[in-house]
Amino acid sequence: MANNDYKPNIPSCKNFNGYKPCFGDHNCFDNGCKENRPIGTKILIINLDAMGDVLMTTAQLAPLKRKYPSSSIYWVTLKIAAPLLENNPYIDKVYPFDFESVLILGNMEFDIAMNVDKSQRSSALLNQVKASSKLGFGLDSDGKIIPLNKGAEYNFRLGMDDHLKFKVNQRLGQDYLAETFEVDYGRDEYVFEFTAEEKSFIEKYKSEIGIVPGDEIIGFNTGCSNLFPNKKMTLEQHAILIEKFLSFNRFKIVLLGGPEDTERNNALAAEFGDKIINTPTTGGVRKGACYESIPDLVITGDSFGMHLAIALKKYVIAWFGMSCWSEIDLYDRGVKLFPQGLDCAPCWKKACPYNLECIQMIDLEKIVNETVNYFNKIKK
Repeated sequence: MANNDYKPNIPSCKNFNGYKPCFGDHNCFDNGCKENRPIGTKILIINLDAMGDVLMTTAQLAPLKRKYPSSSIYWVTLKIAAPLLENNPYIDKVYPFDFESVLILGNMEFDIAMNVDKSQRSSALLNQVKASSKLGFGLDSDGKIIPLNKGAEYNFRLGMDDHLKFKVNQRLGQDYLAETFEVDYGRDEYVFEFTAEEKSFIEKYKSEIGIVPGDEIIGFNTGCSNLFPNKKMTLEQHAILIEKFLSFNRFKIVLLGGPEDTERNNALAAEFGDKIINTPTTGGVRKGACYESIPDLVITGDSFGMHLAIALKKYVIAWFGMSCWSEIDLYDRGVKLFPQGLDCAPCWKKACPYNLECIQMIDLEKIVNETVNYFNKIKK
């Protein structure tokens, strides 16, 4: 039988894990901390939505640290998105969403736990963790998603009222997410940091493909997730743009994307041959970020590639159709193109009854003009 009176003297320090010493020459258990890093306020972020949403949520880390300077931030996300949070200076621990992580989190106690996602699984996880304060979205006894704090109410209403979301709302997603988290909105940037090894890889790859200082490089993020395939520009539209840019005899074109874009990118590469650079699409999200760091400007739909370009502080030309352009912040580094006067957009429908009119309306000439203007401006 366990002795319930026994209470080991465990240091309240971020370094101490109870498995091995923090420093090989020091016993923290018997002698106290050699380098005490207080745990402070323990914060858990639950974010199991799409990878772009995970990147977008990183903009809340700085205001959280301003509100809780002495704190430890833990984040649980899907396995595919977890690498996006590696090397993040604000995050103490990333947990991939699996049985092992849920088991560990169930034994921890947090001061604050916050769920970003309006989904049953994320809400159920927030219900189950132990925290003094819970923010965002949970489940009621009927399994219905509900807001848990006043700050989450507007965010919740956006999901319940299409007129509010599609026609009325002009608030940026970062604005009402900060309200959900009960932190000050300061238009903070996304947070994504390369490792030293990744920076070295980028420079080596640029040398291999013939990129030199002074090159004017345009990145084409050609696709999007298979969940909403109607966000894609057609291959014909991409080809028209690439042909036009190549006619200037000044730009280098780089194709970007993930595994779901391999076929599209290969089709464009076959059409233009060695006139363009077709980056690998199957190396994982961190390698994809390395490739997307190369262009000065990224042309993209509303996709993970767009959010990654924003995180990398690229100039972004983004087109929108089915999704809500008013919620996206390009941080004064880009242009948003969206269908003017089209009553059915945005809609967030997976199937379009109108032959994707919003995609057909993408102003290719404006994309060309905005791109040329950007490069002409930075050369002055």
